[in-house]
Amino acid sequence: MSALSENIEKFEKELEGTDCKLVAVSKTKPISLLQEAYDCGIRVFGENKVQELTEKHEALPKDIEWHMIGHLQRNKVKYIAPFVSLIHSVDSLRLLAEINKRGAQHERVIPCLLQIHLGKEETKFGLDESELVELLQHDDFSKMEHIRIRGLMGMASNTDDEQTIREEFKSLKQLFEKVKSTYSLPQLELKEISMGMSGDYKIAIEEGSTLVRVGSAIFGARNYS
Repeated sequence: MSALSENIEKFEKELEGTDCKLVAVSKTKPISLLQEAYDCGIRVFGENKVQELTEKHEALPKDIEWHMIGHLQRNKVKYIAPFVSLIHSVDSLRLLAEINKRGAQHERVIPCLLQIHLGKEETKFGLDESELVELLQHDDFSKMEHIRIRGLMGMASNTDDEQTIREEFKSLKQLFEKVKSTYSLPQLELKEISMGMSGDYKIAIEEGSTLVRVGSAIFGARNYS
């Protein structure tokens, strides 16, 4: 058994009995390694760069769910709009409007998550609670017919303090429940909370994550070259 198949089997066992699904983060990894992961049963892959995502979509089996997990620029939406299964990283009404426009062009509804800024790091993308409310209450949002907001996504602070990470994940779950109980719109189908990565996925699962984005713990250390 290869190291990759062992890692995948380990995660499958850890997720057994939970409501959480694995997104295999395959950024920078070669197509051959993704094919091996596919052969081991992985069907959901996450990429953070549009060009890499489109190239891999073209090369690999068509029953794969492709998730865009990185920051998405509006001028790149058109490249993934025909096939992307879920966009995790929507952080503005303008980006959502572009996704809606491209969805209309391809006669499909594009599932999205709204990215929430959890930590105190200024470098992270995402909406705060007031910006989220403003987006949900905007007239333009209520007219969008080619997007569905499936839930929220967040990234914990880059820290070894597990209590901080747990509190941030807990706050995302609470915000998810608040939005779910407050708003009733056809654009909202809130089912997913995307939180947790290789270093903190166990805490995320305990705090209610439904999607964990795991790369290095499956594929090994990232290749930056």
